[in-house]
Amino acid sequence: MTPDMNRMPPQVCTFRRHEFLARAGENKDSVLRIEEGWAAQYRLLPDGRRQIITLFLPGDYCEPQWLLQGRATLPIVALTRVRARVLPHSRIQHRAPHDEDSMTSVLEAMLNLLRNREKWIFNLGRMTATERLCNLLCELYTRLKTCNRVVQDRCAMPLTQYDLADIVGISPVHVNRVLQTLRGEGLIDLKGRWLQVRDLEALQRLGEVPSETAVPLPRAA
Repeated sequence: MTPDMNRMPPQVCTFRRHEFLARAGENKDSVLRIEEGWAAQYRLLPDGRRQIITLFLPGDYCEPQWLLQGRATLPIVALTRVRARVLPHSRIQHRAPHDEDSMTSVLEAMLNLLRNREKWIFNLGRMTATERLCNLLCELYTRLKTCNRVVQDRCAMPLTQYDLADIVGISPVHVNRVLQTLRGEGLIDLKGRWLQVRDLEALQRLGEVPSETAVPLPRAA
């Protein structure tokens, strides 16, 4: 890639809800960076049961591993309308380490993704249903806060109860029970596709969020 090509603005693509960003086994010569919307990487069992492995939110690279292996191992589907920048591998490789969308940035994103998957191995293996769901809500709230997607104490929550169940490994009925309990205790509120976190500290305690990873935020009045 020439220096002039490296300075050209990246291509932007859009995906409709339920459209695939990648299918298993597809060759990938670029990495996507999500600008708007949510996407999920998942795996299916033969009987149709689904486990969501990774959620990609605004600001995330989807998927950084493509830079090294050149293909998608698992399908990724848009949970909402998604807008993403297309970053060819050659473009990433030729950027200076301190530049945006450089090799350093993508590799750091890959390490963060691996650390988060390690955390969820532990969560799924040892946490209760309530702890898992609270941990997930704290994680999403913190990630959205980091990319300036939280207004006061509210953020988008496009995940259905089926989606939540497929992330935390419980039934949608059990998800509903836990959410109702959290609402009843005044910790959260879910209206439409919006989540309001009324007491983040209490939610973090229920989710066993370690103090070194919890982000201290002001409690809602």
